Amino acid sequence: MFIESSLSNNSTFFQKLRSLDYILIFCVLLLGLISSIAMYSTDGGEVLYHTESHIIRFLVFFAMMIFISFINIKTWHALGYFFYIIVLGLLVWASLFGITASGSQRWIDLYFINLQPSELMKIAIILCFAKYYHRIQVVNVNKIQNVIIPILILFIPIALVISQPDLGTSILIASSGIIVLWLAGVNIKYFFYSTLFFIISAPFVISFLKPYQKLRILTFFDPDKDPLGAGYQIIQSKIAVGSGGLMGKGFLKGTQGYLEFLPEKHTDFIFTLYSEEFGFIGSIILLILYSVLIFRIIRIGSFSRSFFGKFFCYGFGSAIFVYITVNMAMVLGLLPIVGSPLPIMSYGGSSMLATMLGLGIVMSAKVYNRQLIS
Repeated sequence: MFIESSLSNNSTFFQKLRSLDYILIFCVLLLGLISSIAMYSTDGGEVLYHTESHIIRFLVFFAMMIFISFINIKTWHALGYFFYIIVLGLLVWASLFGITASGSQRWIDLYFINLQPSELMKIAIILCFAKYYHRIQVVNVNKIQNVIIPILILFIPIALVISQPDLGTSILIASSGIIVLWLAGVNIKYFFYSTLFFIISAPFVISFLKPYQKLRILTFFDPDKDPLGAGYQIIQSKIAVGSGGLMGKGFLKGTQGYLEFLPEKHTDFIFTLYSEEFGFIGSIILLILYSVLIFRIIRIGSFSRSFFGKFFCYGFGSAIFVYITVNMAMVLGLLPIVGSPLPIMSYGGSSMLATMLGLGIVMSAKVYNRQLIS
């Protein structure tokens, strides 16, 4: 009897193992390898702090992603609201007692990592909305209470993140929530009214921005106005990307990055350094990898039998697309600098944790794609 039970459990485990999306796993591993190579370059061709820390975090969080894959998707549905409340509590803690750096108070010291709760909120808001709209029928989506409640759920963390201050991350959290609202079938008139309200209130909002945030917006319109100050980073970024040409200058041969013309090249501007060394061809390969990753996430959602799984996969896949687009548009001077990390590529433990957590839940939807959630 015991032997039969053991064989049955092993059979179930191997069935789940075979259910994993190995194309998605391959894309994640390849992105991890490319990011490690890029990080090695930012350290000047040596395994220093950034490279070592990035590799360790990637391996640890990748293992976490695989572990999360085997957790039943029902569990993530049950934890939807609870996870949102926990992350919201961490946001409040960070705002009151968090670590202050560069004028922003947005990190919590957990000894092994400086956690940025706002990064986790990108996932929490998608998880929460996926649970909220799971049981709501399409005909009831546009009832006033089903519009006001999600807006309040979205507004609270955005207000907290803006107060830290972190305008860029608050915009990305808003985009994550708005994507799920759109997918749930919220009437387009609400988006129209919201856009109109935003345009009208923009002058008042700008008056409350920090001086450096106003400077970033002005620099976006005319970076040459202050080429050695606020416009320096974006000018150097454009030079680096343009000088990469078709094939790039070669590994460890990028002058803008290697000669320290690019500040913060290991974080939000990692694509600039990568593009200079590997050129247009390397950038296209990276974009193809991201495209395949997003396609697999959306595909997993399409095969999920639960609306919760569909909402989460569609929302997370769309959010990843937005993060990539905003980061690359930012470093190319097409958008103001808003502090948006490039998923998996950029240095940062909180961003890596949030991305791998999201991918783990997506993989859970794949392993348990036949699971119905009442």
